Amino acid sequence: MTRILTLTLNPAIDRTVTLDRLVPGAVHRARAMRDDAGGKGVNVASCLADWGVPITAAGVLGAGNAAVFEALFAAKGIADRCLRVAGETRTNLKLVDPAGTTDVNLPGLALDPASLDAVRAVLRAEAGPDTLAVLAGSLPAGAGTDLYAVLTAELKAGGTRVLLDASGAALAAALAAETLPDIVKPNRHELEEWAGRPLPTLADVVDAAADLVRRGIPLVVVSLGEDGAVFVRGQGAAVKALHALAPVVEVASTVGAGDALVAGLVAGLSADLALADTARLALAFAAGKLTRAGANLPDRAEIKGIARAIEVRVLPAAKI
Repeated sequence: MTRILTLTLNPAIDRTVTLDRLVPGAVHRARAMRDDAGGKGVNVASCLADWGVPITAAGVLGAGNAAVFEALFAAKGIADRCLRVAGETRTNLKLVDPAGTTDVNLPGLALDPASLDAVRAVLRAEAGPDTLAVLAGSLPAGAGTDLYAVLTAELKAGGTRVLLDASGAALAAALAAETLPDIVKPNRHELEEWAGRPLPTLADVVDAAADLVRRGIPLVVVSLGEDGAVFVRGQGAAVKALHALAPVVEVASTVGAGDALVAGLVAGLSADLALADTARLALAFAAGKLTRAGANLPDRAEIKGIARAIEVRVLPAAKI
């Protein structure tokens, strides 16, 4: 069975504040507030634990407010291999009103070289040929933009498969490296940044994703929000492309929806499902999470029901 390891180097406590209406410059009274342990890798781990997958979470937490993360790990049976450092993990504000969610992301902890070396030691100890490692989220202050590229090379040298979900300079550096991840999960905007051009149509998205496959990344998944996601995989001398359409659900919170999609992708890959079934499961995780506050899934029966209802279409794709 594939072991799953997530890495979150810049975690956050997601503080969701619900308002009647967000008006810039006005004084507001909150209707409700909740704190959730967050950060992309933590969210992926949380959803996988809900699905019943054994999961190990690595990363860095501020010792001053680690309790909210420790409570999550204990409640969901997530193996905690996070390094504690002096200070507090950042708090990200999510202001929710009927128009949507406004995010205010605060600066995170700054990590020194000794802390980063300690994280790398954890990865060496926890990963191996039977492991799929999910490297997710922004990099902390003190880390070079090439850190994900370096970690990918180190992990793959030990036989670990690597899924990367990052953005900006960290993603660009990883995609320009000699050793590439096995799976990447950009959204449309992140793929546009890498491609250096707008990608307004599904065909444009598939072409750009296929370019990454031709570079040597076996599977590229592009999340498209309400338009679902595109899955592009190298298959022999050709590229196979699928479009999984997003189901209509009643949205309780969008926080962590993209991370839930990654969790569903990991669950499908670790179970060795066919690409179409993996796509259905990934979209079902994301849709199911939308009906819950925080990075939490409904029960397995509901997720399976959503997955059965998801339409997956085969898209034209070019030869490699």
